[in-house]
Amino acid sequence: MSLTPLRKPPSLRVRELIRRGAEIALDPRQDWLAELDAATLSGQAQQAVAADPVLAAGTRRTNRSNLLFWAASNVRAPGERVPANEGDAPLAIARDLVRGGLDETALDAYRVGQGVAVRVWTQIACSLTDDTDDLRELLDVSLRSISAFVDDTVARMRVERGELTRGTHAERREVVTLLLDGAPIARQRAQARLGYALDPTHTAAVVWTDDPDADLHQLDRAADALAAAAGGTPPLSVLASAATRWVWVHGRPDTDRVRAALAGLPTVRVALGSAGPGVDGFRRGHLDALATQRMLAGLSSARRLTSYDEVELVALLTRDPEHADRFVTRVLGDLAAAPTETTEAVRVFLAERCNASRAAERLFVHRNTLLRRLARADRLLPLPLASRPLDVAAALEVLHWRERD
Repeated sequence: MSLTPLRKPPSLRVRELIRRGAEIALDPRQDWLAELDAATLSGQAQQAVAADPVLAAGTRRTNRSNLLFWAASNVRAPGERVPANEGDAPLAIARDLVRGGLDETALDAYRVGQGVAVRVWTQIACSLTDDTDDLRELLDVSLRSISAFVDDTVARMRVERGELTRGTHAERREVVTLLLDGAPIARQRAQARLGYALDPTHTAAVVWTDDPDADLHQLDRAADALAAAAGGTPPLSVLASAATRWVWVHGRPDTDRVRAALAGLPTVRVALGSAGPGVDGFRRGHLDALATQRMLAGLSSARRLTSYDEVELVALLTRDPEHADRFVTRVLGDLAAAPTETTEAVRVFLAERCNASRAAERLFVHRNTLLRRLARADRLLPLPLASRPLDVAAALEVLHWRERD
């Protein structure tokens, strides 16, 4: 992409002011970043992006990448045309939007973010000089620069997006999408194009990372580990985004083996769906894996390996996060803020059908210790535990899955 001058070069004084301002922007305040993220993830067109934890994280990475790229360029060459940002973050989010089935209008969010960037930069500029002529020239040059930079970067992202829609990744994703949507596609044809048998029992998984510095090759190693833990048949792995794989394996993985493999892949997270045979099992397991991932994101949980079997109730309860918060607060009262040893005592006691001996054994504590913790919990609850054990058990499960590993 050829670059044309932004007009005549700024004066030496203004170039120095731009350089100083860019140095400030290289160390952005957290409230600036938060406002920029909120702008690019808000609005009707961005609902699908904001609801997907990986797409949302990719958008935040791109915001930071673009801000730092423009600022660094103006430290090196103040006031000169800044080329499009062709770094990993903006091109990755362009690809991810394709893999997520979203059209290019999602890229317009970066023009919304431009408004926030202009406001922040104006604040910085006004702090640099009281000379109105210098300030006028500084703003004229730099605001044109920001606008041109955003235009060029978004145009480059659109090119990347266009190239991907014509590639083999899109074709493979298309077959999987047809299967998931229940569209009429011959099973034999789908199997041939995917290189994966659809008749056996499958376990679906979402394998992802929300670490901006992660080695993305670890995602593929995690997919292989899932297959090895399920018996060794090669997995079907689809690039849902740069930082996400949709994975299917034949059989049911041994979770202890998967957890051991994840110990060597420290940035990878896995949500396992239910197991089931045929195309129906293929589809249902994937939807369950997605529901598990969404639940973990909604609860800000950092758990590394989670299966739908463990969290089906919690996933149902937390579809409306605000309602779930009110439910936990209303049912648990002061117990919600109690130490984990107290809440876990109640949760495990209820899970063991109120058998104190089994619960104490499971918690590796003396039975009397357990009984003291249960008595403490009863004092913290708004109503006695015996009066509403099912509600308390459900609320504690939500609280439990909010806990970080």
